[in-house]
Amino acid sequence: MANRRVVACKDSGSQRSDSMAVLKCCGFPKPAVAAVLLVLDTLLTSLVIAYVPYTKIDWDAYMSQVSGFLAGERNYENLKGDTGPLVYPAGFLYVYSAIQYITGGNVFPAQVLFGALYIVNLGIVFLIYVKTDVLPWWAFCLLCLSKRIHSIFVLRLFNDCFAMTFLHAALALILYQRWHLGLIVFSGAVSIKMNVLLYAPPLLLLLLKGMHVIGVVTALFSAALVQIALGLPFLLSHPLEYVSRAFNLGRVFIHFWSVNFKFIREDIFVSKEFAVTLLAVHLMFLALFAHFRWCKHEGGLFQFLLSKILELKHRNIFQAFLCDLSSRVLSKQHIATLMFTGNFIGIVCARSLHYQFYSWYFYSLPFLLWKTPFPSYIRLLLFAGVELCWNVYPSNAYSSVLLLTIHLAILCGLWIAPCEPPYQDTDPSAAKED
Repeated sequence: MANRRVVACKDSGSQRSDSMAVLKCCGFPKPAVAAVLLVLDTLLTSLVIAYVPYTKIDWDAYMSQVSGFLAGERNYENLKGDTGPLVYPAGFLYVYSAIQYITGGNVFPAQVLFGALYIVNLGIVFLIYVKTDVLPWWAFCLLCLSKRIHSIFVLRLFNDCFAMTFLHAALALILYQRWHLGLIVFSGAVSIKMNVLLYAPPLLLLLLKGMHVIGVVTALFSAALVQIALGLPFLLSHPLEYVSRAFNLGRVFIHFWSVNFKFIREDIFVSKEFAVTLLAVHLMFLALFAHFRWCKHEGGLFQFLLSKILELKHRNIFQAFLCDLSSRVLSKQHIATLMFTGNFIGIVCARSLHYQFYSWYFYSLPFLLWKTPFPSYIRLLLFAGVELCWNVYPSNAYSSVLLLTIHLAILCGLWIAPCEPPYQDTDPSAAKED
């Protein structure tokens, strides 16, 4: 009798495991979940546009700057709006010139346009999540639940929306090993807003991992050509004004509008010493993650860089061009992990985060949380905590401390998480996915 009970228990246990496997495989396929969420979020975004009042912040300034450009002004110091001088690269002017042409400078049609942009961006993000296969199907809804992100896109019309959509498109291309095209689109994103450069350090490392040195050089050259081509009208007429205004890395943001480090006194917040300290911490975190995490399978950052130097030394230029410019195929999860983590490190160490800057990393938050070893309820609490902090207006010392604490907790979770195999030939799931 006892043996029969054991066999019966084993049979029932195997049946339960089989049923769970069926549910996982067939019950809720992630592409279908993403499609349903896209439809639902389209309806939600339409309701937001129709019934939530628009808040004017930068739109009039954008239109004034664009009008000056379309009138023939090529001196960046003379392109101004009611919020101050133009501080974005030339791609911004081309994008918002097109928006002004389509909408006539009117807010409502621009909101509809940005609503469409929101859905396009969400679709690209869903593609990234489906291909990397980190998030469970039920957590996809987190990408649609942010009040602040809906506001940034359709109630504020910030250029961050276009910059991040281009960035996500570049990342999707890189997941498919389209390195050169991905770098071109990435450069386009930088030309709209320079915050995209936070992705540059991990992207450079991925280029070195995924391509031979000559391939890296040609990809970077193509990205540089985009910047030169877009900025050419200004570089030919007023080059110093353009470079100093459009690529000013030393801007000091107003303490009142910052969501992070609000607990720091304003005189310290705006000081050069505080900025240099944060930059040093930023570089330190990047170096630590690159050496101990991102290049762990290659023996560390220095060993990896040495191998690339030796590769270049033992192959002449003619041989390099004859060989395939691509190297070993990187796993999609490894690519997304490096890109999202590198950007997140920059967010943690940023001196000032204005409300629209939430779009810089919101779409990577679920990915990063599910890369940590935390249980799901902790991940959800951390996600909710971040969303809460970004919806406190005006921000205060308490919300700022909470946000920094959550950021550091996520960063610690990423540090202690197991490293994924970097290459598809070492990734057992790669063959199944393809």
